[in-house]
Amino acid sequence: MPSLFFNEEHEILRRHIRKFVEAEIAPHADEWEKARDFPSSVFRRLGELGLLGLRYPEEYGGQGGDLFASIVLTEELSRGQSSGLPTAVAVHTEMAMPIMLQFGTEEQKQRFLVPGINGEKIFALAMTEPDAGSDLSAIQTKGVPEGGAGPASPEAVAAGTHWIINGAKLYITNGCRADGVVTAVRTSPDKWAGITLFLIEKGTPGYTVAKKLDKVGLWSSDTAELVFEDCRVPSANILGQVNAGFFHLMWELQGERIISSAAAVAAGDRALELALKFVNERSAFGKPLGKLQALRHRLADMATDLEAARQLVYTTAWRIQQGEQVLKEVSMCKLFAAQMAFRIADEALQMHGGAGYMEEYLVSRVWRDCRALRIAAGTDEIMREIIAKQLGL
Repeated sequence: MPSLFFNEEHEILRRHIRKFVEAEIAPHADEWEKARDFPSSVFRRLGELGLLGLRYPEEYGGQGGDLFASIVLTEELSRGQSSGLPTAVAVHTEMAMPIMLQFGTEEQKQRFLVPGINGEKIFALAMTEPDAGSDLSAIQTKGVPEGGAGPASPEAVAAGTHWIINGAKLYITNGCRADGVVTAVRTSPDKWAGITLFLIEKGTPGYTVAKKLDKVGLWSSDTAELVFEDCRVPSANILGQVNAGFFHLMWELQGERIISSAAAVAAGDRALELALKFVNERSAFGKPLGKLQALRHRLADMATDLEAARQLVYTTAWRIQQGEQVLKEVSMCKLFAAQMAFRIADEALQMHGGAGYMEEYLVSRVWRDCRALRIAAGTDEIMREIIAKQLGL
């Protein structure tokens, strides 16, 4: 049946990714979960297959596709039986690299974006700090021009100085394996117009991965605390304009949130599939579980919620491609889809009974993995605040 949103090229891509996931990702999921890691060579393989640059220009090694190509990748990677890998890939392709493309110089694109698309370098985005989460304006990681103690002047920036950065970042996905981290740094006292984005490269003196963090879910995705102590970073590594980093990140977050919403729909899909499979295979009171009205009606509600979220996400993604400003709708997608995914996963686990609470059943992994969706890329509470403001409240 023809789709309003996906064309034949998208479906060819879908088949290509699904074959790859079934052959090279899903068979290793249990191993990677136990190891709490996956090999970084997976990024190189994704780069070889052209999957890290689906909606990046061909001149930088990308495929020149659209937003729905990225949604296809998000949906199909979710079939790999572990959300850690898709999360790591999304941070690289949908959080860090869009900033390079949108705000980077040509030299930066060749130095960072091209190897990122090829899978030769892995990137992360560092905003959160020990004392600054949803309130990005509260970050304390500080950068000053080398030899100076105050805010940078345009003359100092133009002179090609280095910057001295001090501070810490927390809960950074890809933080352990990243070759470079797009880092939000305070370079002026101004609350909003005082943040600059630096790409801090692995091996830079003073840049340390202080700790790999243990999480409730997303086990195979590495999450780190990063520390910068008199970290000397060249001005050539500034992405975008000095003191405009907050506004650059607000632009980036819209793309991040629509992909996060698509990931939530994919997670809900997986949970519903597992629930349907289980209730059709197991019996109670002399009949398959799926014939019990108490479960049938709940499954009908789950399927309805899932489809409502899917159509909201697809329609909003289509509007983004048309160039519309959809801040309110993207926030609605993120809020509704993330809550939907966890609700469906929780119901699916409940329908498995005691089996659902066992590690050997995949539904427990889906349940714990999708809980992060209501926190990462903007919490439920922040999404509600954005929506309320857009309603004029």
